[in-house]
Amino acid sequence: MVWLHKLLLALFSWPVKWLVKVNNIPTDIEKELGIEKDKPIIYLIRTHSITDQLALKMSTKQLGLPSPTKKIRIGNEEHDACVFLEQPQSVLGRSIKGTRIANDFTHLFKLHTEDPNLDLQFVPVTIFWGRAPGRKSEGLADLLADKASPSWLRKFFIVLFLGRDNFVSYSKAVSSREMTNLLGTEAEIAHKLIRLAGTHFHRKRQAFNGPTLLEKSELYNSILGSASVKHAISEEARQKKLTSDKAKDLARSYINEIAADYREGLIRFGDRVLTRIWNKIYDGIDVRHADKVRKLAQNGHEIIYVPCHRSHMDYLLLTYVIYHQGLVTPHIAAGINLNFWPVGGMFRRGGAFFLRRSFAGNKLYTAVFREYLELLFNKGYSVKYYAEGGRSRTGRLLPPKTGMLAMTLQAMVKGVNRPVSIVPVYIGYEHVMEVSSYLKELKGGGKKKESFFGVFSAVRKLKNYGHGFLNFGEPIQLNNFLDKQVPDWRDSQGIDSERKPSWLTPTVNVLANQVMVRINQTAAISGMSICALCLLSAKKSSMGLKELEQAVEDYLKLLRLSPYSDLVTLPEKSAEEIVANTLKLGKMTVSEDSFGKIISLERNNAVALTYYRNNILHLFALPGLIAAILFADNGITKHKLIDLIVRLYPMLQRELFIYFSVEQAQQYTESLIDSMQEMGMIECRGENLFHAGPTATSFYSLWLLNRSIQETLQRYALVLSLLASEERMSRGALERQSAKFAERLSALHGINSPEFFDKNVLATFVNALKENHLLADSDDGQLQHSETSEILRQDIIGLIAPEIAQRLEKLYAQQK
Repeated sequence: MVWLHKLLLALFSWPVKWLVKVNNIPTDIEKELGIEKDKPIIYLIRTHSITDQLALKMSTKQLGLPSPTKKIRIGNEEHDACVFLEQPQSVLGRSIKGTRIANDFTHLFKLHTEDPNLDLQFVPVTIFWGRAPGRKSEGLADLLADKASPSWLRKFFIVLFLGRDNFVSYSKAVSSREMTNLLGTEAEIAHKLIRLAGTHFHRKRQAFNGPTLLEKSELYNSILGSASVKHAISEEARQKKLTSDKAKDLARSYINEIAADYREGLIRFGDRVLTRIWNKIYDGIDVRHADKVRKLAQNGHEIIYVPCHRSHMDYLLLTYVIYHQGLVTPHIAAGINLNFWPVGGMFRRGGAFFLRRSFAGNKLYTAVFREYLELLFNKGYSVKYYAEGGRSRTGRLLPPKTGMLAMTLQAMVKGVNRPVSIVPVYIGYEHVMEVSSYLKELKGGGKKKESFFGVFSAVRKLKNYGHGFLNFGEPIQLNNFLDKQVPDWRDSQGIDSERKPSWLTPTVNVLANQVMVRINQTAAISGMSICALCLLSAKKSSMGLKELEQAVEDYLKLLRLSPYSDLVTLPEKSAEEIVANTLKLGKMTVSEDSFGKIISLERNNAVALTYYRNNILHLFALPGLIAAILFADNGITKHKLIDLIVRLYPMLQRELFIYFSVEQAQQYTESLIDSMQEMGMIECRGENLFHAGPTATSFYSLWLLNRSIQETLQRYALVLSLLASEERMSRGALERQSAKFAERLSALHGINSPEFFDKNVLATFVNALKENHLLADSDDGQLQHSETSEILRQDIIGLIAPEIAQRLEKLYAQQK
């Protein structure tokens, strides 16, 4: 029947070509899966399906792989490039027949005994049509759901209606030579490979489609029937003098307010719409490190995505990326402020569940929400929430809110029946559409309430926003995390869920900090962020075009010589291309004189661009500190330089969520010094280090690095000097007064950064001082200036510009 198979391939190739749009997972199979394109490949597919084979053919053509419809030569024989695990289901029955795969594999393994150099790549390929999760009770729409081995008639309708949602997912190649080294006959090895393939395809389908959808009745029964919610209903009835039924109705109304109503059809429709939007507003979306998450999903982990929060676009972009990476789209924790008509209903059907800004004083709502979250975990749904609690208005990571993380750990203690992993996610943009409103809010303007008309207005204004960046960070496996932090945490399992373990709060704080540092550990440098870093460090925010290109080239070279992290991604284009593409976004002014082009920022744009600079400021904190010390000291030994950095580092680490320990920061500083010497930024004369001379090519780049850290050091000097002048102050007074003086200093010296006088940033510095015992506590609980804090103040004063240091002294003299 080979001739019939060939005929069908030829007949169906044209209609399939028009009906099917292939999505490849992953897109870089050589790097992620280690598949070698020049070695013989045999594709292993679950079902002997013409349309599956044609979809695979389209995919292999896009990826530059050998065609699955052509024969491959092995020794003196020709073999099919595709083998199939089973036949399609019959039209009238449910029986599924096997294929000749056992005989084919046995024969192939026998060929290895004849040719010791023979090594084939068996590549399992899973072809999906649509992403419909299973239901407990099937309806008419489920007839189109892609089953494991559908009949040819069902497959006809599946391809007709779901052809644009085709996903071809490749797995790591299995070496035939390594298989032959296993114990057993060729037939036994063949059957072992077939068993492994069957298990692999089953897990792949589970990881791709996700768990069975929750029915409404199951949702109500699970939550209302839980012990904690029953107890909360009783307490609500007792305290508010309600009947039991009314209290139960209130709990049911909370479930309706909170719960998602996931619809796969809306996700497919959203994919179409978002693809058009992304193509319109972005030059591209760079996605990195998704392989880590796919591995977790295939190993049966409950995945919790915790991204940074830059924009409302985050909700859509992360879900869109997860969908196209072959992962189950998550249920998303969204603020109740987004539950407005008609967007709220659409978000809910897209997997959003809504939470109030505060749970305080409402024990029934808290119990219902916590039980709902635990239900999602236990049913195997992936979940997404934002540790920051809201969108960052400055471009920096915000201090984390720990409520959702605490509930996650409490669910672990109560007993989640599968491993749970938190995946930090870095999201960055070359243009954030809300930046102008963020700046108004930072200047004291009220937050604009979300509405349908606001959304419509935002969509109408969409334009070229450059690139989007999404990097998945290093996962945190919660079982392992708890084993290290609280070795006896399992002893808390089974206790009253209303009682909080004593270890919970400090452990959640450690977890929250780890999440944030891992987000920054996987940052992406964009053209906008690195150009903003350079221009905002320059005098009057102006640079010659060649100077800007040189600085961009120097900074990228420095990070390649001394990588901040293996997960950080850098632009792959030249500095000239990066600057040219960034200028096209229209955020910078280009003028020209007889010496060439000048790139500058108008004041309003300069303030806005601090947002993008702040996305990557942590990457340049230690290089900037090295530069600041070198410009402040006319020659310093390497030992003294590193010693000063070690003293200042804990404050930078706390504020910028840098992942190095103090010891790692010291090692990284040494690496940076060596790299900066190699680049000519630093000169070594005798035992002392000096900044490069003014005629050196990289002198200006080093000077800009010094300027990039100045605002941070000035803020530190301001807080410490204020405390020194007052000798002791309450924490609240110190933060308020510091914000006032910072705002005045900003106005006097043209400091364009809104975060310079942001209370959150100032509070973080005060926290860092306390945590590192750099402030003394007075008997009445106030913060007190000490000998240690005075030494730190003198260190920092010596690094900032003299005119700023003098201004601080005058301000505090007036204050006294």
